[in-house]
Amino acid sequence: MALLKPIEWTDQSTIRLLDQRMLPQREIWVECRDFPAVLASIRDMLIRGAPALGIAAAMGLALGAQELPGSSAEAFAAEFRSLGEAMGKTRPTARNLFWAIERMMRVVEEGHRLPIPRLKERLVQEALAIAEEDLHANLTLSEFGKALIPKGARILTHCNAGALATGGHGTALGVIRSAFAEGNPVLVYVDETRPYLQGSRLTTWELLKDRIPTILISDNMAGYFMAKGEIDLVLVGADRVAANGDTANKIGTYTLSVLCKAHQIPFYVAAPLSTFDTSKKSGAEIPIEHRSGEEVKCFQGVLVAPAEGRAANPAFDITPGENITSFITEKGILRPPYQEIIRWALGSSSSGEEGPRSTERGRP
Repeated sequence: MALLKPIEWTDQSTIRLLDQRMLPQREIWVECRDFPAVLASIRDMLIRGAPALGIAAAMGLALGAQELPGSSAEAFAAEFRSLGEAMGKTRPTARNLFWAIERMMRVVEEGHRLPIPRLKERLVQEALAIAEEDLHANLTLSEFGKALIPKGARILTHCNAGALATGGHGTALGVIRSAFAEGNPVLVYVDETRPYLQGSRLTTWELLKDRIPTILISDNMAGYFMAKGEIDLVLVGADRVAANGDTANKIGTYTLSVLCKAHQIPFYVAAPLSTFDTSKKSGAEIPIEHRSGEEVKCFQGVLVAPAEGRAANPAFDITPGENITSFITEKGILRPPYQEIIRWALGSSSSGEEGPRSTERGRP
């Protein structure tokens, strides 16, 4: 399986993005040569998926820093903070975006005594490190997660949590890829994911490229296939996970978790630790992005509803931690109760501390 990376930093100090609005009909790469272009690409959904947004934010800030004046460390830091504030206003739900902004801000704070040219180099290095760390996390969590996939499992996934949403390989789709690569003959049911159709446009495109057996269904067919006994597990990604395990993910995820409970089907969330946010005690504190109702009424410029009608468009919903069987992370499989295990997983990232019994760990 060829590794797909939807975002790249080039030697010419530009950022190349695979325009995900054009898929699957056309594969078009866009070059962002300045900070405003990166902002627009994030805001307009050219790049999406929480881990990929974190990488795009870091690279965008590194790119924007190259144009900042170098008169003094104080002036540079003030201008850079303005860039970070502008970046933080693009997509409010994705934790990885803010996590990346915070990391880039720390580079500036800790490097205030460096010459400005050297500090700009450090920012590029940090952005590239964030991209590489995400890819490593995806590969590692996928090795843990594949053990949860029974032989020949029929898996339902929602939205796109593949290479397109990350630094490569993917989270939920990464687990599926790793299981399939080892000879597990899985079958993947893909929700189309209204209104932006990330499932039908992006997830099926990725899976078919890797020759993984795939069946596309509309979102409102999920309960039918569960009731027929044709779904063995649900596997999704995440945009932000609160301290208690409540999880923000693409709108419709909560519905699937309720259906899984009713049919006693495992519901797994695959996400790197950069998606976890213990500053939010529960899902009630996670900000939910509301996008234009025109995305519901139109698709790729074609009106599919009365023009004069109103439409709501929350981009995400909250799945309660109690509906989640376990989280698949680069530190292992996190099982409930989540409060303690999430705190341990985040704290042990740097300490190497052994985990509580509710975590399955080991060498992938």
